[in-house]
Amino acid sequence: MTQSHFGIAISLLLFASPSSAQELSDLHEQRKERGLVCMVDHYHYGSSSGKASKAEAVRAAIQSWVDFVNFEYGSGWTSWNRSGTKSVNCTNGGSGNWGCDVNSRPCRR
Repeated sequence: MTQSHFGIAISLLLFASPSSAQELSDLHEQRKERGLVCMVDHYHYGSSSGKASKAEAVRAAIQSWVDFVNFEYGSGWTSWNRSGTKSVNCTNGGSGNWGCDVNSRPCRR
């Protein structure tokens, strides 16, 4: 294979993407737990900032997580309540300036 052909092959591999959310989710190892199918060691993150209360910041960060999981894998994976190994960390920057970071492994029925 010439260097030119090798470069083209690498480019195709880098830019080729699965055609569906299901194919993307299949790229990650999954297992059954709690009666759900969960990603074994693949986490997604969400964040928020500038919220008036901690509760609002948590809701916004979880919605950020949901939105990204939905974008990547589809709505079947978007339940924060079903997700595994959750982490929620919030800070108050003063003057009602709450922000949170969340992460969790997506799970589906």
